[in-house]
Amino acid sequence: MRRVWFIVLIAVLLASCGYKPTNIYTKKILGDSIYVDVSISKVDPQNSILIVDAINQAVITKFRSKLVKDKSRATSKMYISLKSVSFKPIQYDQNGYVIAYKTLVSLETRYIDRNGKQRVITSSGDYDFSIEANSIISDNKRFDAIKYGASKAIDELISKISVRGVMSEKE
Repeated sequence: MRRVWFIVLIAVLLASCGYKPTNIYTKKILGDSIYVDVSISKVDPQNSILIVDAINQAVITKFRSKLVKDKSRATSKMYISLKSVSFKPIQYDQNGYVIAYKTLVSLETRYIDRNGKQRVITSSGDYDFSIEANSIISDNKRFDAIKYGASKAIDELISKISVRGVMSEKE
């Protein structure tokens, strides 16, 4: 019984403070249907494919918008390119071998919002992972690290767009 009252109390507090999820603010900027174009890197096409999947998933789940394949039917357009992917050692064992890496993924997003304004946002994400001492990074760990780093970069992109939505609401 206490749990029910606690949940009701939290719901009342959240409702009374004016909380709105970020997708409300991003929809004010981007609208309901988004055209996404991710440029494929000729140097590293595998990483670009991972980012395409991560971005498409984010548009559907985090923006809560529809992906459209036809530019003319979209309320906004996003053009995303992979600026860089890097792996930096962050931990060594007692013999000096690298046992953990930090992956840094940087994205550049140019978007045209529902009002026709064009903006450029740079976002980045990181992901830490471990490996066996004195070994190389396996393809699976590398792909997972890039996928999770790109997902965090997309989260940063979403937060930057939602801040613009909050600011536009106050104007």
